[in-house]
Amino acid sequence: MGYGRLESSSTRTQIENETTSNPKKSKLKILLFIAATLIVASAVSAALVMGLRTRANSGSMHPTQAISRTCSRTRYPALCVNSLMNFPGALSASDKDLVHISVNMTLQHFGRALYIASEINNLEMDTRVRSAYDDCLELLDDSVELLSRSLISVAPDGSSVGSTQDVMTWLSAALTNQDTCSEGFDDSNGYVKNQMGDRLKDLSELVSNSLAIYAAAGGDDFSGIPVQNKRRRLLNSDNRHKLSAKHKQFPKWLSRRDRILLDMPVSAIQADIIVSKDGNGTYKTITEAIKKAPEHSNRRTIIYVRAGKYEEKNLKVGRKKTNLMFIGDGKGKTVISGGKSVQDNVTTFHTASFAATGAGFIARDMTFENWAGPSKHQAVALRVGADHSVIYRCSAIAYQDTLYVHSQRQFYRECDVYGTVDFIFGNAAVVFQNCTLYARKPMDLQKNTITAQNRKDPNQNTGISIHACRILPAPDLQASNGSFATYLGRPWKMYSRTVYMMSYIGSHVHPRGWLEWNETFALDTLYYGEYMNYGPGAAVGQRVKWPGYRVIKSATEASKFTVAQFIYGSSWLPSTGVAFLAGLST
Repeated sequence: MGYGRLESSSTRTQIENETTSNPKKSKLKILLFIAATLIVASAVSAALVMGLRTRANSGSMHPTQAISRTCSRTRYPALCVNSLMNFPGALSASDKDLVHISVNMTLQHFGRALYIASEINNLEMDTRVRSAYDDCLELLDDSVELLSRSLISVAPDGSSVGSTQDVMTWLSAALTNQDTCSEGFDDSNGYVKNQMGDRLKDLSELVSNSLAIYAAAGGDDFSGIPVQNKRRRLLNSDNRHKLSAKHKQFPKWLSRRDRILLDMPVSAIQADIIVSKDGNGTYKTITEAIKKAPEHSNRRTIIYVRAGKYEEKNLKVGRKKTNLMFIGDGKGKTVISGGKSVQDNVTTFHTASFAATGAGFIARDMTFENWAGPSKHQAVALRVGADHSVIYRCSAIAYQDTLYVHSQRQFYRECDVYGTVDFIFGNAAVVFQNCTLYARKPMDLQKNTITAQNRKDPNQNTGISIHACRILPAPDLQASNGSFATYLGRPWKMYSRTVYMMSYIGSHVHPRGWLEWNETFALDTLYYGEYMNYGPGAAVGQRVKWPGYRVIKSATEASKFTVAQFIYGSSWLPSTGVAFLAGLST
């Protein structure tokens, strides 16, 4: 096949071994973090066991009715039964108790996996294997944090003391993290891959089971999308007339302060940190700015990046750097650039010119690019795994795998995305609104695919929603006079989910609309939908006849992929000051 996600290992150049700069210090930090986490989890577990009613048959070697019922709801029931039977308190637990116990057990498995995976940190590894290994440590660390949050949010009686949507999102992200970790070793062989396989055994299945148990206990709606929080209230429409005319373009529940902030020019915003290449700011590099930003902050930290092209290594807003907002001078003016690709013998995850995993991340008025070119295959411009992230008035420019919407809840507004193969991919719960998606000219014999969504589990609350956008050919593709076919998407994983709603679709999109990944793979388990699109490429008469494809005719069904219901944006987006449509239309 002339296009695809992975390149065979034979096409990669083997280069010299390398080790991390200070593995002992990194390992110590990891071990201390894991120890603290497991102590907390054990304490919570002990409290739960103390509160459970005593059963006469608690020493039985057979699963209780509660365990049998609970595990029957999972995708891996045998593993579920065996793992719960060995966990303290499970034999005395009710169905509701087992919701909490399953998350606790999964957290402890992830914590131990991270601990023992760190033990081989000092081994010499070639660049490709080191890249995959480092990805795994980062992703396991993130998953321990996600599972810890989930454990705290789920009360011992099985009810949620936090947000149902939060827990579904965090468990879904932990499962995605583990898949990304495992896939990083797909093109590798040898001792490290085998050791990691042994150390990470069953983690995906365990978190999948926790997700299924939680979803069954909390109820779900429409193929794994949790029920919308019915307690949410929006401002009464009668208050709308009190707003000035220029602010009516924003949602009615945005505060007056947020509307004013959003409308302010950059020159009027007081930034906490200013990055300027000419030395007239706080720092000359974005790396320094990120390093100096506070950790675990609930307060918004604004980093203003002045016009210029910034090409720095390993630009990443890590998990601890929360609520950072990057503001540039505009698309094409403030440019974050890089040229790393899988041809450099690293994982796709590792190629991003800029990455963000810290919750509450916002980027505004910037361009992210990867200039590696189509012949270098996977080369990410922007990777986002930050919960409650917003990308506003930005551009992402590359070829294959331009924008990696990796995990958690994300919102893109008035953005431009350029690419060729799978140029929007990942497993976030993400909505694109009022964006323009440009298909570029690919290499000979390639086809363009706009999306490659990789939802692996039917209980994950993830997918790609493209709402009120424009699907256009870039000038180079337009000049090719139809020599290359463009498709709306193809299924990367079994339960891939993507919808296009109320968007303009250009004539460059093939009449079939969608492309197979590999013959019949996922065609009956995916969910691909189109709702009220328009333009010369929007006709659905010749679309694919797959069991999982549908022309959505119900506004109720389509509404499940809007900001308000799919990413629950009306509960957190207002604080960002970014305009959005909560429903199908205003």
